[in-house]
Amino acid sequence: MDRFYNAPGDVVDDILYAAAATAPLRVAEPDSGLRILVRSDWDKHAQGRRQVAVLSGGGAGHEPAHAGYIGEGMLTGAISGSLFASPSVEAVLAAIREVCGDAGCLLVVKNYTGDRLNFGLAAERARSEGLNVAMVIVADDVAIENAPQPRGIAGTLLVHKLSGYLAGQETPLDTIRERAGALCHQMASLGMALSAAAQPGQDAAARAPELGLGIHNETGTREVDPKSADDAMTLVLDPLRNALADRQLDGPWIAMLNDLGSCSTQEMGVLAASLLRQLGIDQVAHLIGPAPLMTSLDMHGFSLTLLPAEDDIVIALAAPTSAPGWPGLRAIQTPAHFLPDTHQDHEALVENAPQDASTSAALERIIDALRQSRKELDALDARSGDGDAGTSMQSGADAIARALQAGRLNTAALPQLFAGIGQLLSRDMGGSSGVLLSILMTAAGASLDRRGELANALAEGVEKMQAYGGARLGDRTMLDALIPAIESLQRGESLIQAAQAARDGAQATAALTHANAGRSAYVPESALKGVVDPGAEAVARVFEALSHSVS
Repeated sequence: MDRFYNAPGDVVDDILYAAAATAPLRVAEPDSGLRILVRSDWDKHAQGRRQVAVLSGGGAGHEPAHAGYIGEGMLTGAISGSLFASPSVEAVLAAIREVCGDAGCLLVVKNYTGDRLNFGLAAERARSEGLNVAMVIVADDVAIENAPQPRGIAGTLLVHKLSGYLAGQETPLDTIRERAGALCHQMASLGMALSAAAQPGQDAAARAPELGLGIHNETGTREVDPKSADDAMTLVLDPLRNALADRQLDGPWIAMLNDLGSCSTQEMGVLAASLLRQLGIDQVAHLIGPAPLMTSLDMHGFSLTLLPAEDDIVIALAAPTSAPGWPGLRAIQTPAHFLPDTHQDHEALVENAPQDASTSAALERIIDALRQSRKELDALDARSGDGDAGTSMQSGADAIARALQAGRLNTAALPQLFAGIGQLLSRDMGGSSGVLLSILMTAAGASLDRRGELANALAEGVEKMQAYGGARLGDRTMLDALIPAIESLQRGESLIQAAQAARDGAQATAALTHANAGRSAYVPESALKGVVDPGAEAVARVFEALSHSVS
């Protein structure tokens, strides 16, 4: 199982069932065989006397289009076909009959042959019944230069929103059609994808990244090879700007950034930042998205729509709607900045700090030991975590080394030394280990400043680690080596004995297959058996380096 589908033939009905169960909609009886959804509050004899009904639809597979755009201020209803297939004439006609009152009905249709024919014939039949029906055809895709019939893609949603807004203002049908048609000529859209969509029950076709592909999985106009999100955005943005310039249209723009199906939130955020940089933040007045708006199943791609930010369009697109799929219109501005307050009341890192040669040498031994241990510690961590314990420890060691070399660490006074190391680890080491060790050093430094007893100060630091981190002895963390070593020092034993206690504690973690804290708590016991905890191993190596400095 690669995707969360049931039977391929049930996908559309499942989607529409969920949509109808979570929004105020009325649905055509399933036995009718027609897939029609309309606003539950719409009455063609009440609202329909004063307001134009707005219908749209097409093949399924583009969710949240079109059912997600039904609501006050947007669509009155939607008609769905099968995946990537137009709804039937009978379905469209039945929807018109359900919603069309004296004010009339506007059909918003994407420029695909099936949609044009089925919606067009339904409109003709409705007119023959005396219903006032108009149709606007959206053709916003600029992928194919000088195409006689450009496709209708994501820009269709802007026509939904404008038409729904005007209908809510009780604008006459002919006026809505004219303004919707004018909007179609002012906007342009283009998409690209790294991979094609996969129909339910089928594997996705193996295709190279393409520019200008259709929302029904049609191949693009050309293969492309973007090396970054910036490259991808340039490939889409340049033809769009050229097409709009040919129509003598310019910014500032309303931009709509659409996820075609399987781009992550992070990818879409990066693409949005790239759009703002390349187009110029002063040239993007408003942004719609980034969001999945007009998708193509699970296509890994995006589309961009640009439209001049004229006041009447902005008002219409910003107007409230109850349609659940509409993400809203957001004004763009240059980000305001502030200068973070990072000063220390008692700065432990100072220029030309006092130095003690023996303490500095001991620190250098620890730094060297952690640097040499990086690969082994990463390998241990890869068995139960994300494989970066050694890299994190080295980053902390490197930060201490830089401060030591610059003469900013006071190695002549342990309280200041510990406080300085605590500051460095919290800033430069990263991860939970960096924060925990910073707590240890900071709390121990403060205790030393009050009482001057090293072993008890370290014990107090461990208590703070446990209070904030939640781990205890036996939980398979660095504490399993650290606590035995500190207890050894508290008993008045030598550094060599403390180092042996740390080593014994680290080795004992290999037999601990049930972890209650740290990343090891999230992996099966079988993955921990016989594996020394990397944090405990790092502590053992630090104490061994210290013991060598006095041996």
